[in-house]
Amino acid sequence: MMTMIFPLIEASGIMQIILFGVVLWLMNLFLRPLLLLITLPINILTLGVFTLLVNTWLIMMTNILIIGVKIGGFWPSLILAAAIIVINHSLKKLFLE
Repeated sequence: MMTMIFPLIEASGIMQIILFGVVLWLMNLFLRPLLLLITLPINILTLGVFTLLVNTWLIMMTNILIIGVKIGGFWPSLILAAAIIVINHSLKKLFLE
């Protein structure tokens, strides 16, 4: 879906997109809490906005690991991270309330 909306995100197939999602989920599960703990002072000063940059870093790291998915740099990763946050928040509101 994001590859259709953003032309700077390219994927060679559905399996690469699924693999990208699984690896991103694993990185969010294991690496994100450590990164958030390390960046806690900056996150407090920015009232949580710095979390968006942590999510962007995770997307960029996942992009390096997965061959077949190409995200065109920092800004498309930032937009993708923001879109994921908005979609995640909307789905939580829809299904949990």
